[in-house]
Amino acid sequence: MQTTVKKWLKDKDFGFLDNGGGPDIFVRKADLINCQYLKVGATVEFECQPDKRGLIARKVKLINPNHNKRNSGKPNVREPRIGVMT
Repeated sequence: MQTTVKKWLKDKDFGFLDNGGGPDIFVRKADLINCQYLKVGATVEFECQPDKRGLIARKVKLINPNHNKRNSGKPNVREPRIGVMT
């Protein structure tokens, strides 16, 4: 599954993923694969398991984690913005 990070409590090492119109999906730091914490709005891929308290995300991976890093060795090139021209 894929979704976005809704909330991350760095001091508590857990957060919540967006679940459309349903209840948020709980995620712990221990279930993160390629990062130490999540930023709100980041896109993640994960497996979802039901729990007595709700849905739990497992094997959570950031999608394209290096996309917004600066100084990655590439020249400073602006990506085109998609929008409506009038």
